[in-house]
Amino acid sequence: MSSFTGPRIGLARRHPWSTLAGSHPRTERATGGAAMSTREISAEGPAGTAPGDGMPRAVTHAERPDEAARELRAGLGGMALDLVVVFCAPSYDRHALADALAAEFGMVPVIGCTTAGEIGPGGYTTNAVVAVGFPTEDFCIVTALVDHVDRFEIADSTAIARSLLSRRDRAMASRPVPMGEDARSFAMLLIDGLSMSEETVVSALHNALIDIPLFGASAGDDLHFERTFVLHEGAFHPNAAVVALFTTTRPFTVFRTQHFVSSDRKMVVTGADPQHRIVHEINAEPAGREYARLVGLEGEPLTPMIFAAHPVVVRVGGQYHVRSIQKVNDDESLTFFCAIDEGIVLTVAEGVDPVSNFDGLIEGIEAEVGAPDLILGCDCILRRLEMEQRQLNAVMSDRLARHRVVGFCAYGEQVNGMHVNQTFTGVAIGGR
Repeated sequence: MSSFTGPRIGLARRHPWSTLAGSHPRTERATGGAAMSTREISAEGPAGTAPGDGMPRAVTHAERPDEAARELRAGLGGMALDLVVVFCAPSYDRHALADALAAEFGMVPVIGCTTAGEIGPGGYTTNAVVAVGFPTEDFCIVTALVDHVDRFEIADSTAIARSLLSRRDRAMASRPVPMGEDARSFAMLLIDGLSMSEETVVSALHNALIDIPLFGASAGDDLHFERTFVLHEGAFHPNAAVVALFTTTRPFTVFRTQHFVSSDRKMVVTGADPQHRIVHEINAEPAGREYARLVGLEGEPLTPMIFAAHPVVVRVGGQYHVRSIQKVNDDESLTFFCAIDEGIVLTVAEGVDPVSNFDGLIEGIEAEVGAPDLILGCDCILRRLEMEQRQLNAVMSDRLARHRVVGFCAYGEQVNGMHVNQTFTGVAIGGR
């Protein structure tokens, strides 16, 4: 099953909250429970460089943060960059890596997050830092840090969207070479993957941004489920999110795909703790035991590999969305990666060929934007575990590399107003 989302109208001046007037402080706070630190980031890159048509990408496995930052800076080349996005393994010293990246890239802003695995120019990788640069010639980008996402309120999204849009308009107006009326925008969200706040944040932001497509994912920590972080303005932040608003004249499309179809095996959540995403009972039976029975593995120990191979889906808005299980607890309850509540009807999903599903996605992308210069992708960690279990890791890595995918493996994915699991989402950016 594949779902594809194309671009929507995103001209800066067509959004009702766009403005080209007035000054703006470098830092401000959102109105409500979430604090927001903002920075305008249409910075100039290294002097004397000639931007090209390509989208620079780099990966390093250097263990020392200073060496890793140097390798990434060299790997991205000399073109002027408006932003660098990095995805880093949680094994790195976060403070040292943040300092090293800030020192190497100087005035070029760097954002990113910790991961549950990385996707580099060569496909799936681990214990690495992956980076992608967005050339100033083609992109105008502004970002916001949202603190305390566990206290995020819907009203906060209005302040965030207004700030991003007004700063984007001013940055566009100040460019030496105007982008013109063909420029369109998309947004990316990177959020603490253990905050349990993704549904509220992504839904509110999508509504506030109105006609601007949004994608993103939840930061990871290599399946330790202890702490995850996002990177913004030279520091890694827990319990936070980064929102980036990209404007470009390049063709792009925001997408999502999943390789599961619904079956006739239904289950009803009859006991749950929605605040903590825990299901205690399914069909009035202990949740773990009943889930195992429904997937034909009664009496078997439930592992991440089993959850990856046997997800459940929920029907929302006429489409099925995956609600993946994170772990089984000592009392046979199940902790989910997504919001869950009593009374929800879940359906055991059945997989289709993930490689053919990916090929179909690429066909759709190429029909929209041509052969992409870059696919910035967010891939659920459970998808990667399934690839390993089915011995498809090498095949999928080859396809990711061939189609210029970089990104990371996440604890959940976002597309427009939805937080989902076991999904591959992102943005595909075409050539000039």
